[in-house]
Amino acid sequence: MKYNIQLVGVGGQGVLLASTVLGNAAVAEGMEAVMSEVHGMAQRGGSVQCSVRIGREIYSPLIPKGGADLLLGFEPAETLRSVTSASKDSYIITNTAPVVPISVSIGQGTYPPLEEILEALRSVNDHVVAIDATAKAIEAGRAITANAVLIGAIAAVKGFPLSKQRVLDALLAAVPAKARDVNVRAFDLGYQEVRRE
Repeated sequence: MKYNIQLVGVGGQGVLLASTVLGNAAVAEGMEAVMSEVHGMAQRGGSVQCSVRIGREIYSPLIPKGGADLLLGFEPAETLRSVTSASKDSYIITNTAPVVPISVSIGQGTYPPLEEILEALRSVNDHVVAIDATAKAIEAGRAITANAVLIGAIAAVKGFPLSKQRVLDALLAAVPAKARDVNVRAFDLGYQEVRRE
């Protein structure tokens, strides 16, 4: 059994934390976990990609084109940029809250309309879940927990090989004790969002 997860977003969104949580949860469940990460710019706002492969007899951290069982996007344009890692059978979960690049802010580019991004993602397959993770995180109590919303969403995906509790335990082990309650709320909101789909 092998399960491939491609995580994408921009610096400062918690992509690396999410990949670590998933890797740790897999190891705690008795599976192998192999991870790789690619950073764009070294500061906040640069593209970040992580691959997490879990299962047995995994020899490479790289996910081949179309080989992701799950594409998790923390930022809609970054999700679209990495859509080639998904196939018609993959699940695609994307945050709908954009992080507008500086080039757009200063008028040197344009950000595509969200509906166009979602339409392009849905042209790949019927398993696209769009969540305003930032709004859900604010509902939970802190905007910074948007990554916990998305981690919760992953745990609810059909066929995901790790238990909800195992993933939640790994998340809580990675966050400060004082932030546990708000992360539990954020995780549960993301989980319920996918369960409703």
